[in-house]
Amino acid sequence: MTAPFSAQDRLRFSEFTLDRLANGRCRARVVLTWGENDRYTGECEGLASQAGELRCAAQATVEALAKAVKGAMSFELLGVKAVRAFDATVVIVSLTVQGEGRGQRLVGSYLTDTDFARGAALAVLHATNRILGNKFFMR
Repeated sequence: MTAPFSAQDRLRFSEFTLDRLANGRCRARVVLTWGENDRYTGECEGLASQAGELRCAAQATVEALAKAVKGAMSFELLGVKAVRAFDATVVIVSLTVQGEGRGQRLVGSYLTDTDFARGAALAVLHATNRILGNKFFMR
């Protein structure tokens, strides 16, 4: 199978927005870029609570990743949580990835004290960066 990307660059976190809606819900939007021209957008709507916003942001990132890999892998978000540790907040995500007939469970984290939802999006990328690098960037 030919990789959908060249080995010249990597997938980058480009944009993140989280809107709290008047109906008690939130909407997250994540944009990942590849090179100069390719943009992959993921969106998700969920409950406007701390846990809901974390899950919404993480799921939007999973959606953008799915578009970026063009069906070569599939991702499922299992959970996301913000925990207080070492005098800071760590956002932790757990997900599974399926590709080439086998699955793997991945965990990623991001240390933040300001924007927990953005941290959830980045934690998803931290969980998947090694596996995406091995699949798409190694020759």
